[in-house]
Amino acid sequence: MKRLHIHLKTRDLEQSIAFYSAMFGAEPTRVEKDYAKWLLDDPLANVSVSTHGGEPGFDHAGVSIDTKDELNEVAGRLRAANASLFAEEETTCCYAQSNKYWAQDPQGARWELFQTFADSDSYGAEPDRELAAAPTACCGPAEQTTQA
Repeated sequence: MKRLHIHLKTRDLEQSIAFYSAMFGAEPTRVEKDYAKWLLDDPLANVSVSTHGGEPGFDHAGVSIDTKDELNEVAGRLRAANASLFAEEETTCCYAQSNKYWAQDPQGARWELFQTFADSDSYGAEPDRELAAAPTACCGPAEQTTQA
């Protein structure tokens, strides 16, 4: 199964939790001091908000993928299309341990393709934002222009 993923940055996590809980008609699946996540079945989505990253608003889109084989299949299709990819193996991000690829569409929108295999007690390391010419995703690598 694949779920659309959307990550939003917020200044006020409590306000965001109240808003999205009302919109989705459900409480978050996970709440931490700096993060909240809804795993929804209708719509089939993984929506998260955090206080990490740059300015509040949309951070990145993604696709949550069940298996590493499926993840590598999607990455293979992107490589065949000459997309820019950056691989992260066994990384910790958003209170989860995942294998992932970061891709950038032709307009510069950042996509996180990931397969989560365990929960984590920590949010994970923040990227080095000084390395990027443009803002990076909440937990993504600095801007990459090479293919993986």
